[in-house]
Amino acid sequence: MNVYTTDKIRNVVLLGHGGAGKTSLAEAMAYMAGLTSRMGKTTDGNTISDFDKEEQKRKISIKTSLIPLEWEDCKINILDAPGFFDFVGEVEEAISVADAAIIVVSGKAGVEVGTERAWELCEKYNIPRMVYVSDMDIDDASYRQVVQDMTDKYGKKLAPFNLPIRESEKFVGYVNVIQEKGFRWEGKEVVECEVPEYNQANLKICRDTLIEAVAESSEEFMDRYFNGDTFSEAEIRAALRQNVCEGSIVPIEMGSNILCQGIYTLLDDIVKYMPAPENRKMAGINMNTNEIFEANFDFSKAKTAFVFKTMNDPFIGKYSLIKVRSGVIKSDDQLYDSNKDMELKIGKLYVLTGNKPTEVPELHAGDLGALQKLDISTGDTLSTKATPVQYAKMDISTPYTSMRYHAQNKSDIDKIAQSLNKIAAEDPTFKVINDAENHQTLIYGMGDMHLEVVQSKLLNEYKVGIDLTKPKVAFRETLRKNSDVEYKYKKQTGGHGQYGHVKMRFEPSGDTSKPYVFEQEVVGGAVPKNYFPAVEKGISESTQRGPLAAYPVVGVKAVLYDGSYHPVDSSEMAFKVAATQAFKKGFMEATPVLLEPIATLKVTVPDAYTGDVMGDLNKRRGRVLGMNPNGAGKQIIEADVPMMELFGYCTQLRSMTGGSGDYEYEFNRYEQAPSDIQEKEVTARAEKVAADSSED
Repeated sequence: MNVYTTDKIRNVVLLGHGGAGKTSLAEAMAYMAGLTSRMGKTTDGNTISDFDKEEQKRKISIKTSLIPLEWEDCKINILDAPGFFDFVGEVEEAISVADAAIIVVSGKAGVEVGTERAWELCEKYNIPRMVYVSDMDIDDASYRQVVQDMTDKYGKKLAPFNLPIRESEKFVGYVNVIQEKGFRWEGKEVVECEVPEYNQANLKICRDTLIEAVAESSEEFMDRYFNGDTFSEAEIRAALRQNVCEGSIVPIEMGSNILCQGIYTLLDDIVKYMPAPENRKMAGINMNTNEIFEANFDFSKAKTAFVFKTMNDPFIGKYSLIKVRSGVIKSDDQLYDSNKDMELKIGKLYVLTGNKPTEVPELHAGDLGALQKLDISTGDTLSTKATPVQYAKMDISTPYTSMRYHAQNKSDIDKIAQSLNKIAAEDPTFKVINDAENHQTLIYGMGDMHLEVVQSKLLNEYKVGIDLTKPKVAFRETLRKNSDVEYKYKKQTGGHGQYGHVKMRFEPSGDTSKPYVFEQEVVGGAVPKNYFPAVEKGISESTQRGPLAAYPVVGVKAVLYDGSYHPVDSSEMAFKVAATQAFKKGFMEATPVLLEPIATLKVTVPDAYTGDVMGDLNKRRGRVLGMNPNGAGKQIIEADVPMMELFGYCTQLRSMTGGSGDYEYEFNRYEQAPSDIQEKEVTARAEKVAADSSED
């Protein structure tokens, strides 16, 4: 592949709802640009971008893939991002390096939740965009409906650049709104034709919208517009490019991916209207001077690059995908990783097409490429030692769906841990948490499908099996009343015996952030001072597994006030055992209760779903604290909900809101569990403890 300068590069991410046709569009573009000699299909599992075994098996995109195309002396880096919400981390990685977006909408399915989310992401990151309506070869596809729905939702900035021509229910051509000309597909040729009568009225409306936008781009144009002057095609295109780059106009185009119709026009318009990286601002921090480093994709500045993605392929090894943000990076350059404070020689430079690497001599500012087998991570900044620069890390969603995992084969435990670390290095929305307190290992993801894919990947690629089960909830035990107990530990075994005798009071300490408070009020040396630490040790160990249901104990005050000892048989061990038994007895006599963790939950949903969501929260024993509008037709509902009721919430929320709801939560406090929950939990745990389960 040729080397391209910054002004000849376009970085475009494909966004949209799952199944809208992003991967088939990328495939049609690759075919049209001469990258492939035949188009692959997602159903056949032979597309360039869906190269992963899981993608081929499920017929959906799971990872963001990069497909560089050469078109009209330009390089278009297509980032094919997944549409399913479980893989939003991949979308966020792609958006962090894209300079423009194409929102793909199915002409058959129309505007879906994924379309709205794609638009919101573009707004959040201020990315110029274009809407592409796919599936135009299908009989009941309606371009007009998509245009209408998008305009109703997002206003007048949406501007159709072409209109469909249909004959006998078939998609046979299009009208170019800028040129006011019709074109038909005849075989592989595009032939000019008359604009059909039924398109005339719509053409006038669309054309007027464009001309108004052109007029608003400068005072001179506005004067000419009011004077009734016409604009040349070159003037219209130049003004539209400015508008599209600013985001004040969003072109709508259409085509058929399968028939490769409308793709030529789309590629042309990406080059004509989408911004080159040099049109975008980018700044980091110079670590030497602490001043702002204005990179702005300037090839003449110090070399810097940002690692936006990691690929850990068991077959081709590790690749770190980078975007050059300033300077020109060449193979064998010596670069500095400011996040890890180390220098590294980058070796060869590659561009990836799906998972196929092609070596290149250099990458200019704004270009996307890959480095192989380097100890760098997603979000790292590469620069020079002379000008060390740090860029802000990308904004990645937090995973809240968790499952507990067990190795199917005990001998695979280490291999599973290594494999999960590799997957986590590749996917920043996947986390492995070792919950030592509850003796469980958890994996966190963006949804159930995300975790299923990880489980399947472990089995198929890393050859290790795991079982996923519901996580244990981190209950706590405490007491509500006071108790006064004594325990005498006496054992005669020939020779020295064992003797320890304690009298203790137990009561709530009032501080549930600590397991226990230990005090002693022994007078007259009934228990010698050198045994106090042993008594405290007995209490300390007892609080790790409470007598009620073997959960950690909090908020207990233990007071040693009397006892007795034997000058020969007493020992630290004897007093520790006596204290342990006294704790068990005293705790159970002081009205023990289970405390359950309570989370503060924030749910963001469109207004229409607030009733359903609040009703569901009530069923989950939630207490709604308030509701605030977020200004985008959505409400943020805040509620306190027991953690045990949040299992499966992701799936339920998506089901209730058609995928348009989001949530986040964080642990807040512990609260006494209702008696029915406590009873159930104590019974379940008693059975486990009786069986001396190794899982606890």
